[in-house]
Order: sequence, then structure tokens, then C-alpha cells
Amino acid sequence: MAKVKKLKTAVVGIGNMGRHHVRNYFEIENSDLIAITDLNEELGKEYADKYKCRYYKDYNEMIEVEKPDAVSIVVPSKFHHKVGKEILSKGIHCLIEKPIATTIEEAKDLIKTAKSNNAKLKIGHIERFNPGVVKLKELIDKGKLGNITSIIARRVGIYPPQIKDANVIIDLAVHDIDIINYLLGKKPNKVYSNGGRAIIGNREDYAEIFLKYGNISGYVQVNWITPVKIRSVAVTGTKGYAELNYVTQKLQLFYSQYSKVRDDFGDFVIKFGEPEKEDVKVENQEPLRAEIESFLDSIAKDKEVVTSGEEGLEALTIALKAIKEISK
Repeated sequence: MAKVKKLKTAVVGIGNMGRHHVRNYFEIENSDLIAITDLNEELGKEYADKYKCRYYKDYNEMIEVEKPDAVSIVVPSKFHHKVGKEILSKGIHCLIEKPIATTIEEAKDLIKTAKSNNAKLKIGHIERFNPGVVKLKELIDKGKLGNITSIIARRVGIYPPQIKDANVIIDLAVHDIDIINYLLGKKPNKVYSNGGRAIIGNREDYAEIFLKYGNISGYVQVNWITPVKIRSVAVTGTKGYAELNYVTQKLQLFYSQYSKVRDDFGDFVIKFGEPEKEDVKVENQEPLRAEIESFLDSIAKDKEVVTSGEEGLEALTIALKAIKEISK
């Protein structure tokens, strides 16, 4: 058996999400986790010891000394552009957690920097690698639901105190904006939204976003005020209805049973029967692991990344339009 060539990997930022990047890079076969960086020296040294790699407080020093092949950037959104640009400019492949950046100009600059330095840029839209989403996309493309008429996504729960710099649209809605674009294979031609600040005074903590894709509608509800955590997406089509729980990865299909019959006046009416229910088999997998494996595979085989910088820019553009609508 041929020996797997390992890529030298590193993680910048080991907060709530970053520590999971560290764990996955440590466990994945073709990854050689060599270093992590974080401003919290105590935490950084603890994780470096746990995952047998080196700790740096300064990510620039880490890049200079270690020269990794691939880096995950898991820092607050407002630093995505600064950190991403500095690392991409050295020709190092980057996976930047969503959103790609905080402004369109920053996002475009990251894309340009990656291209000019022959570095791959992948954006961490993790739900794309949820096996339930992958299966749902497959069923839609096969026409199992007929012509799609609407997609409704809900991503609600209590406020996460670790989110210091983003509102609920930038932090949460970008996930489902990207997923609806992905499931439909197109971009919305119109964006409408409503929302506000119910509990947090300086940022939007609830929003409803309506996306118009011609005669198909997409609806996204996000908030940090619902006392229970809900992560779901539902798709309605002319042949049936599908519902996915992002967390449990449970996917259910309900096939429509109807026929046209003539009534006593000779007119056609639609007669509905009990829907046929199917629990779709989904092979459960950690989406982040699948995402990182895809990133490393794109480097090893020199192929296009899934969830590219351009796709990250598109999700950010729509999210910013939604924020602008709310502020009108």
C-alpha cells in the first residue's frame, strides 16, 4: 500500500470552533498538524501539548518558521481579511471560517490575493458538508420532489456570548443563504428582509429574509432569542415535501398522492390521498471533518475547492443586502 503524503497543516485561532479544526487536522490521515496559534498563551500551550504540535502566539512567526502547506483561519470575522491576506500572500492555502470577510471589498481582495499567489481559498460554509444536505441535493437533482416551489430554513436559539463582532445575519443566515443557493443551483434575483434588536442593543439579533428566485421562494429565519435550538431546512415541490434536521442529520420525505377527478358538474378537482413517507438513509458524518478532508484533497489533487471564495462572496453579498433592507 502506497504511503499517504501528508500536508503540513496549522490552525490560527483556537476558540470554540478552532479547537475542533485542531482535533480534525490531528486525526485526518493526510494531515500533519505542526502548529497552532492563539493570543491566549495558556490555552494555546494546553492544546499544543494535547495534539502534539508547536504553539505560537504570533501567527506571522508561525508561518515564517513552520511554512505550512495549509492553514485554517478561525478568528473573529473582523480579522478574516487581515489574517487571510497575510497568509495567502505567502502562497499558503487557506480555509477561512465563514463569513469570508465583513465587507465586499475585503472579500474581493482575499479572492484576488489567493489567485495572484496561486493559493487555494476555501470558505467554511460547513453545512455544505452535512451528509443530510448532500443527500437532499441529490434527491432534488433527481427530480424526486418535482419542481421546487419553496425552501424554508430556520436557525434559531439563544445568544452565543462568544460572538462579539457579528450580527445574527452575518453569523447565522449566511449558512442558509448559501444552502438555498446550493440546493437550487442559482442566485436570488431579489432580497427582502425584516429584523431588529430585541435583546442585544448594538446588533441585529433576529431577522427574516425572503429570497426570490424567479417563481421559487426562499425563506430564512434566524435569531438569538428563541429559547430552544432549531436547525432545519424544508423543501416543497410539486411531487412532495422534504424536511432535514441539520443537527441530527435526519431527512424525511413525504411524497404527494393526488389525482385529478371530475366532480358532479363535470369539472376537474384535485383529490389528495395520504402521503407516502420515507425516512431517507443518511450516513452520519461530522461535517467539519468532511469539510477539512475536502480542503486537503483539493490541495493534494490540485483541483477546485468546494465553497470557494466566490461562493463565500455571494453569500456575504446577499447577507449585506438583507442588513441594508432592515436599516431602511
